[in-house]
Amino acid sequence: MDPDLSDLTEQIALDPTQFIGIPLALVGAVFLSLGAQFQHRGVVKVEAQTVDTLGKGLSGKQIALLLARPSWVLGTLMLGLAIVFQLSSLYFAPLIVVQPLGAIALVITSIINSRVAKVKLNRNTIIAIAMCVGGVFLFVGVAAFTAVTKPVTDRQLYVILGILAIVLLAAGAAFVLFRARIRAVFYVVLAGVLYGFVATLAKVIIGQIEQGDFDWLTVLCVIALLAGTGLGAYFVQNAHASGPPDLVIAGLTVVDPIVAVAIGIVVLGEASQAPPWAMVTFIIAGAIAVWGVFLLARNHPQTRV
Repeated sequence: MDPDLSDLTEQIALDPTQFIGIPLALVGAVFLSLGAQFQHRGVVKVEAQTVDTLGKGLSGKQIALLLARPSWVLGTLMLGLAIVFQLSSLYFAPLIVVQPLGAIALVITSIINSRVAKVKLNRNTIIAIAMCVGGVFLFVGVAAFTAVTKPVTDRQLYVILGILAIVLLAAGAAFVLFRARIRAVFYVVLAGVLYGFVATLAKVIIGQIEQGDFDWLTVLCVIALLAGTGLGAYFVQNAHASGPPDLVIAGLTVVDPIVAVAIGIVVLGEASQAPPWAMVTFIIAGAIAVWGVFLLARNHPQTRV
């Protein structure tokens, strides 16, 4: 008897329409890179005019001054465009396919920043950047052919929101207790973790709207998304104040997708059809990329220690 073609189709994870999300994510990465560069310029100028708050977080006065800096405002607008393209890419493709593609912004930012700051990247820094980008693209190369999008259940939403609540409390406590000893990598990692949840919640909200299931739980997701975005943005500005823009981008384009991808795999089941070898590749690629971020923080010529 001939196999049932409809059953066979359901076994195939590859959906041609999800590839539409890839170019959208790449355009978003370009805006992310340029936005980070302009924001960094604005933060540096504001810090030069005020008391250095390295390790203590930007003050309310400094944040108000940022709003008056044209470079910072332009950078923020570009980051807004990056978010629009990212959300568009999430509409077409699974989270674990498009979210890591922001790593291309790390390459663009590193090149631009080295020219603007007239700082030559050393060998260890170049190796670290290669590890970040190589690990992420290895991940995406496998995920693009194995990932699937599934409807989100209420139970999954409760799990995501519960974990995010714990992360927000832990981040706030760590900032209050250890702010005098905080350096750029702390802000970078925390911002990356928070934005990983933001991307996940954005994907969830898009799915709920598509399903016509916009209930109170979805509204709670919107509130959590806004809270995560706000706190993450504050951490990003502090990272700009204490480290180079390519380190900031490394955190946002490596830590962010690692968190989002972990949620996508463990909670949302987007890798449920991936073979065992793909799961092993995901772990190895993620470890390479994350280690690259810490090497970049340690070896970048502009990182404050």
